[in-house]
Amino acid sequence: MPAPVESLPNIGPDLSQELRKVGIVTADDLLRVGAMDAWQRLVRAGLRDCMHSLLALEGAVEGIPSDEVPLERRQELKQFAIAFSQGD
Repeated sequence: MPAPVESLPNIGPDLSQELRKVGIVTADDLLRVGAMDAWQRLVRAGLRDCMHSLLALEGAVEGIPSDEVPLERRQELKQFAIAFSQGD
């Protein structure tokens, strides 16, 4: 049986429920689509739009707590989120 998405770090009950709403049910689903695509799905569905959730997803994909995402990667994700919010 596939591991549920909430088996990954940083994915609590609320975020896992929202991920299910956008078709991400298992840990493998999230690992396959990646943090950025998962976050875009959440934003498009009107469920999440904060940097914190993007960092949580990145940490989940990498298997680390969100506060351990390296600074360089945090900056890349911030630029991605800004560009996405501006429609780029």
